[in-house]
This record gives sequence, C-alpha cells and structure tokens, in this order.
Amino acid sequence: MRGTIAITLAFALLTGCAIGPNYHRPVVNAPAVYRQPVKVTEAPDKGSLADVAFSQLFNDPVITDLVKTALRQSYDVQAATQRVLESRAQLGITQSQLYPNLTASGGFSAQRGSSIGSTTFIPPGLNLASSYTNAGINVSWEIDIWGRIRRLTESARAQYLAQEEARHAVLASLVADVITTYLTLRELDLELDISRREREIGENGLRLTNLRKERGVVTALDVRQAEQILYAATAQIAATERALADTENQLNILLGQNPGDIPRGKPLIELIDPEKVPAGLPSALLERRPDIRQAEQVLSSNNSQIGAAQAQFFPQISLTGLLGVQSRVLGDLFSGPARNQSIAPLGVLPLFNAGQLRNNVRLTRAQQLEAVANYRRTIQNAFGEVSSALSDYEKNREQRNQEELLVKALRDTDRLSTLRYKGGLDSFLQVLDAQRNTFSGELTLAQLRKNELLSIVQLYRALGGGWQNP
Repeated sequence: MRGTIAITLAFALLTGCAIGPNYHRPVVNAPAVYRQPVKVTEAPDKGSLADVAFSQLFNDPVITDLVKTALRQSYDVQAATQRVLESRAQLGITQSQLYPNLTASGGFSAQRGSSIGSTTFIPPGLNLASSYTNAGINVSWEIDIWGRIRRLTESARAQYLAQEEARHAVLASLVADVITTYLTLRELDLELDISRREREIGENGLRLTNLRKERGVVTALDVRQAEQILYAATAQIAATERALADTENQLNILLGQNPGDIPRGKPLIELIDPEKVPAGLPSALLERRPDIRQAEQVLSSNNSQIGAAQAQFFPQISLTGLLGVQSRVLGDLFSGPARNQSIAPLGVLPLFNAGQLRNNVRLTRAQQLEAVANYRRTIQNAFGEVSSALSDYEKNREQRNQEELLVKALRDTDRLSTLRYKGGLDSFLQVLDAQRNTFSGELTLAQLRKNELLSIVQLYRALGGGWQNP
C-alpha cells in the first residue's frame, strides 16, 4: 500500500510540464501613425479620444442618463453577462478534473439461497441466509502527467476571458448606438423646427400673395407658386414626425424599455465637438479594442487545444481506490476487522485508432491557424475603421463649414428676392426658387451637423472607447 502511494506521488511530481506549444502573441506590423486626410508631421500623442468617458464626450446630462439606463437595463448586456457566467462555470468544471473525485457510499445487502435449487450437496438444515452492511469512501483521479487537463483548463480560461471581452464589445457598441440614435433624434427635431418655420413662412407668403391678387397686383399663377412652398413644408413635417416616432422606438429598444417619449437635452447646434480628437498610437489599439482582445483569447484557447490533443498519444494514468468498512453485524461495522480497502492504478496507452488521434492534432492546428488569421484580420479591420472615422470627421467638418456659407448666401438671396418681388422688379418664381433652395440648404446643414457629431462617435467606437468608462 505504501509503495503504491509513493509511486502515485512520484507520478504527480512529474506533472510540472505540459505537452504542446505555449502561447505567444503573433507578430503584428502596426503602422506608426493612422492614415488621415491631413498628413501627420508630428509624433502622435499617446493620449486617445477613447480615454475620455462617454459622459464627457458631448457634456450633455441627458445623453449620460440615457447611456446609463441602457447599460443597466439592456437585454443584450444581460445576455452577454450570462454568457460570461456560463464560461466561468465551464472553466470550473474543466479545472475540477485536476483534483481527485471523492464520493461516499453506503448500503445494506441481504440474500437467501435455495436449499433445493441448482446448488447440490447442501446439508439439510444449513442456513443459506446472509446479510451485511458496508460504507466507504471512493476515490478516482486521472493523474495529469502529460498536461492534457491543464491544457484544457488553459483553453477554458481563455474562452472565459474571450466572453468577458465580448461583453466589453457589447458595452462599447451599446454606448455608441445609444448616442448615435439620440443624435439622430435631435437632428430630426431640428428638421422639424426648420419645416415648421418654413410652413409659417409659406402661410404668410400665401396670405400676402392672395391679398396682392385681390388687389390685382399678381395673377393666380403666383398664388399657385406660393402654395407649393406651404405644401412642401407641410409634407416634410409629416415625414419628419414619422421618422421621429421610429427613432424614439429604436432608442427605447436600446434602453430596454417599452415605447415612450424620450427626454431631450441640448439642441443639436449646442452639442459642441471635443476640442481635440486624438487617435493615439496604433500599437495601443491592440490593448484597447475589446474585439481584438477577444480574438486573441480565442487564439490562445485554440493554441492550448493542440497540447490537449497531443497528450492523447501518451498513456493516461488513473487511480481508483476504496477505503471503507463491511460487517455482517451493524455493531461491528466500525471495528478494526471490518476495514475494507483497495487501490487500483490503471494505465491506458492507445495502440491503434485508424489515425483518429493524428487527425485530431491536425484539426487543432488548423483551428489555431484559422484563429491567427482571424486575429490579424480583426486588427486590420480596426486600423481601417479608425482611418475611415478620422477621414469622415475631417471631411464632414469641411463640408459642414461650406454648407454654412452656402446657407448664409441662400438666406440673403431669399431676402433680396422677396424685396425685389414686393417692389415689382421680379416675379414670384424667383422668390419660390430662393425659398425652396434655402429650405433644402437648411435641412442639408442639419444633416451635416449630425454627421459631424456621428463621425466623432464612430471614431470613439473605432478606438475602443466606451466600455472601460461605464
């Protein structure tokens, strides 16, 4: 017995190494700077827009409250959290295989044989009834000499961390989606204000035109042309109100609540861009973006599966044993003579399985290489998203500046055309064109203001911001 225990302990001491490759992060050639519309001449700042808390992105308390509500009530976040707990439980299940499995057992058995049955030569009067009671502790343990279970534990731990990073990605997406939808809502509010103002202008213009027609100054054609402005603005109001209802419903879904009114904060024109939108170092993106970190954990998990597959080629050593008592008389159950014990080490070595183990190793290696490709692709996609977001922000700002100048010119044209029409120098057609162009230009300017703000949110999300500042 002592010799067997000594051999078992010796085997356990051999479990310090594990078969298979240890994980090393693949080499990734990160660019020195992000590709931007404006050529960068100075060294990039280590700081990044992603380091800013979402509450400070636009400094609007309503946006902050909406995001916090979404993080607290979103069903997507709740589902992602449960997936993390599932992976943690799976890690515990796998890790438990490293330790012995102990079970307690107890039972009572009674039997009586037939004196006239199949057994012959039974003396008359022989008592063939017997009963006994037994209790004990059973142990079973696979000694992880080659590290198969430890590699499986490494894989399960990496899967658990991957699910945690996936939860972070859900948080980042939720923050960006809530802010994006809210900015869209505020832009529609601005469009509604512009349309209502234009309808009021149309009503006043139509009233004035009808009065001039009654006095014989203008014709019915001028009245019909004045009606066009009013009807166009009224139709735009209906379309905008429909879009507002749809957008509010979308935002309520993100907030994890039933359809209802959404509180409003600062108007769109008062939401000021951050003074700086630094992108930071491209190399830091590998540590900041949760989808990259998730892809790396999946790669680490697949790497550990290779070692677990390779360990199948070597003998699997297991130990089973029993320590208990057995007695025909219940009172003698815990006496010295009732002691019952056994130990049974077992080694299993695969000899022939038609290439199953070899192909299993090939499978795990192929899965690991696939994970490497996915990891590098995720990094390249991240670099591309940041570069696109930087370009969108710069060009949207330029376009918005030019549109502001255009709208200013259109408003002056509208004012001068109205004066010339009232003075009898121009027809109402010039006024109609000027008002239609001004209306269209103001709606376009509102959309460009929204796009400029959305490009900041897009850049914030591409840089991996949001999840670390919940």
